[in-house]
Amino acid sequence: MSILSDTASPDLAHPQEQELQLTQVLFALSDPGRLDIVRQLRDGPVEMANCNLMDPEVAKSTKSHLFKVLREAGVIRNIPKGRGRLLSLRRDALDRRFPGLLEAVLSAEE
Repeated sequence: MSILSDTASPDLAHPQEQELQLTQVLFALSDPGRLDIVRQLRDGPVEMANCNLMDPEVAKSTKSHLFKVLREAGVIRNIPKGRGRLLSLRRDALDRRFPGLLEAVLSAEE
């Protein structure tokens, strides 16, 4: 997995487009909580603090794990923004690598 910058920076590891694997993307999208996050990001980037899950009782550590799985699979980008982080859907990379997959998943009944 490639890193956007050196490890001393606040940037997290994100796979390059050519490293995206269908099995990892499908696994990331298979969890209802992670899929809910992706649906929230479909219209544009969201600050991590404003990204909500259906169940407000979900622990912060659980949310962090959900974001990590999505990031490591290449579904989202998680970048620093001030003291917080900005989440965005990697729609273009996913559409180039797996045409139609993301749209099919997002348009499926919730």
